[in-house]
Amino acid sequence: MVSLGIDGMISGLKTSDLINQLMQVEAMPQTMLKSKVATTQAFVSALQGLNTRVASLADVAKNVAKPESWQAATGVSSVGSVKVTTSAGAQPSSLSFTVDQLATAQTSVSGNVPDLASFFGGTVPSHVTIASGSGADQKAVVVDLAGVTDLSELAAKLNAPETGVTASVVKISATESRLQITGKATGEKSSFDLYAGKHTKEELVAGVGAPVVNKINALVGAVDAKITVWGEQQITSASNTFSDVLAGVSFTVSQKTTEPATITVSRDDAALTKLAKDLVGAMGVVLSEIKSRTSPTTTTSEDGRTVITGGVLSADSATRGIQQSVTTAMSYPVDGISPSAVGITVTKEGTFTLDEAKFAEALAKDPAMVEKVVTGIAKRVSETATGISDSIDGSLTSKIKNQESFSKGLSEQVSDWDRRLANRRSGLERTYASLEVTLSGLQSQSSWLAGQLAGLSSNS
Repeated sequence: MVSLGIDGMISGLKTSDLINQLMQVEAMPQTMLKSKVATTQAFVSALQGLNTRVASLADVAKNVAKPESWQAATGVSSVGSVKVTTSAGAQPSSLSFTVDQLATAQTSVSGNVPDLASFFGGTVPSHVTIASGSGADQKAVVVDLAGVTDLSELAAKLNAPETGVTASVVKISATESRLQITGKATGEKSSFDLYAGKHTKEELVAGVGAPVVNKINALVGAVDAKITVWGEQQITSASNTFSDVLAGVSFTVSQKTTEPATITVSRDDAALTKLAKDLVGAMGVVLSEIKSRTSPTTTTSEDGRTVITGGVLSADSATRGIQQSVTTAMSYPVDGISPSAVGITVTKEGTFTLDEAKFAEALAKDPAMVEKVVTGIAKRVSETATGISDSIDGSLTSKIKNQESFSKGLSEQVSDWDRRLANRRSGLERTYASLEVTLSGLQSQSSWLAGQLAGLSSNS
């Protein structure tokens, strides 16, 4: 630290420069510590970056090793009005059917109702009950009509989220309006009735209360979607999506058909190829990170010399060990079968590639073998990468924690040196100030003696 000061008034010395020069010498150990802190922090940062990529490799490998990842299937339909989606558990299969009926929601419309009272037959109740379903599935939602004076306000009340319906007033002419109520769900169990008054589910099941049928009638009934398989067996669904006919397969119908529609489920080769590509790609990211952190850089110094500087991790044995471990896990055979049998090969530069054509050929010829080899490799890689990057006891994680602790200790030493150097500067400033005072006193004595001597000479 450099500070400003007043040079020696008596001695004529440039004391501030002297102190600054002395402090530079005194601060040399701290300067070395600061350099060590910067180097350590760069080292820790590089290790953290590598650890992140190894952890990502572990996650990818873990997913590839899952048996369910290899059950990927895709579905297609012979007609555009049937859309197929697949999920875990889908098996290669096919199914033909005709679409006999689409699922619809109930829509009910009232007769002409000039006012709210006429809708309810003369007296507006304090509540209405919307009943849907039947038997054990019976539901009853009570709507409070406090403050409701016209059809628009009634519609607003019926539009509450919990009612399961939407309501609107349709104006036919200046003197004619009708109330339309539509269910939010499709299927027979979503049919509804509107009751005047407050009713419980149990009362409705017991037949207590009567629907407001004199003023509102079903225009469209709530029905299930229906398909026929094998020409005789009918299957229904409350919606237009059938999700439990085939395991892991759902399909949505959008129009009736007279000719059979056929859905075909087959192995999703593109998804399986992607599993292998993801594994090879994640490994490539790790190896590329290691290469970029260990490769030397070449620069030219001010005097024209070529300076070669090693990468931040070039001297780290742990990094070399990580590279060796993951490469070994990726390249060793599985039950005597080389990874190259499924298109996974290592180049002369030490990186891995996937020959997609060879992978596809192997998958078509022996899918069980391909799955065994790739999942076996992925399991080894996952275990190796997890042992390195685990957030609790991973070997690289532990090394990072140790280096962070070491860096913290160095930073504390730098802070201690700040205090020590501040005290040293204060001491030097006091010393030189004392020197000036001493020189001032000596100068005064010298002047007094010279005066005395001059007086003696005059008297003589």
